Amino acid sequence: MNLLSAKNLSHTFDYELFSNISLDLQEGESVAIIGVSGSGKSTLLNILSTLLKPDRGSVEIFDENVSTMSKKRLWEIKRDEIGLVFQSHYLFKGFTSLENLEVAAILSKQEIDESLLKRLHIDNTLEQKVTELSGGQQQRVSIARVLTKKPRLLFVDEPTGNLDKTTANEVMNIFFEYLQKYNAGMVLVTHDEELAARCDKVYKLLNKELERVN
Repeated sequence: MNLLSAKNLSHTFDYELFSNISLDLQEGESVAIIGVSGSGKSTLLNILSTLLKPDRGSVEIFDENVSTMSKKRLWEIKRDEIGLVFQSHYLFKGFTSLENLEVAAILSKQEIDESLLKRLHIDNTLEQKVTELSGGQQQRVSIARVLTKKPRLLFVDEPTGNLDKTTANEVMNIFFEYLQKYNAGMVLVTHDEELAARCDKVYKLLNKELERVN
């Protein structure tokens, strides 16, 4: 099944970031987008994940055009089907790790996976306020919160920036296993070409165009 389809996307801020970009994502598939800083990778990710409207072009999720969806339907998809992992973790600062996870579990009506917390090495942080955690721990709590929702679409922006290499590889293993287990899809934005190469497809955003490199 085609989870995501973008056609002829173009976007401009003070200058044109990119034009006529098209991209498809299937069940169980991972797509990486690489490129230099300022090339528009994160903006493209925001458009694909419905956070930003493109100047031109269209985005379809589950064969439904985002621009013609009702507000209710779009909200349901954002709540239940889309998982966003940013460089900034956006955790609730006054909450403990567990409370952050519980919010996601309650909203999505899912259970917290204790084995996932152990693999992410955050099972011993559950009673701590997130402000007491290291940057790497906060990032892993953020990832656990997203996966607790059981989304079918993952949009991931530099997910391992605060992690050491061993932990980063384990986190990516978790993502890839998740895609297969839940027939989900992932769009990954990263500067790390070695990390990108683990994905099924790799694209480079260069000179306003998206070029397939692997």
